[in-house]
Amino acid sequence: MAQRGIFITFEGVEGAGKTTQVQRLATALGPDVVVTREPGGTPVSERIRDVFLTSDRITTMTELLLIAAARAQHVDERIRPALASNQIVICDRFIDATVAYQGYRGGIDLEIIHQLNHVATGGLIPDITFMLDLSPEIGLQRQQQDETYRDRLDKEPLEFHRRVREGYLATAKSEPHRVKLIDATQSPDAVHSQILTEYQKFLSK
Repeated sequence: MAQRGIFITFEGVEGAGKTTQVQRLATALGPDVVVTREPGGTPVSERIRDVFLTSDRITTMTELLLIAAARAQHVDERIRPALASNQIVICDRFIDATVAYQGYRGGIDLEIIHQLNHVATGGLIPDITFMLDLSPEIGLQRQQQDETYRDRLDKEPLEFHRRVREGYLATAKSEPHRVKLIDATQSPDAVHSQILTEYQKFLSK
């Protein structure tokens, strides 16, 4: 199935403001935008998300396989059909999250992750990724101040969150043509403005 729409993803550590910026960009781009998330996005994938986020005893490899299963369903059922209909799809987390969380945080070989991502997505890669960069210390502090619901990943030790950020920064460095690094310490308005600027640059190409 040929990709005709535009596939946008958002990535970042906990508390970076992804959800806010996803909604703001969707509003700016108009009504015909599909907003979704990972893990999740379809009934089956959302059930997998519940298992993923609420299971106390779960190995990193099990995490990876659950994410891959949820992603395969998500791509086939929702993302590819929307792109084939010439829609814009904005997804909160995608393949880069797996590299950061199950790779850099969890220690699984990155080649295994890349191969599994390829199988789960059928080779689908985002057209542009906005990576909201923030120190984990600030991100977790934001969550506490906002009294945001914290799942089991949020509650992991600070060192784990630092590894996640390291993974994200490594991806941004290796794929600058796709991944746009955004300073998430700025105000929400400033972050949104920078995202719109980068998106216009992308369209002009």
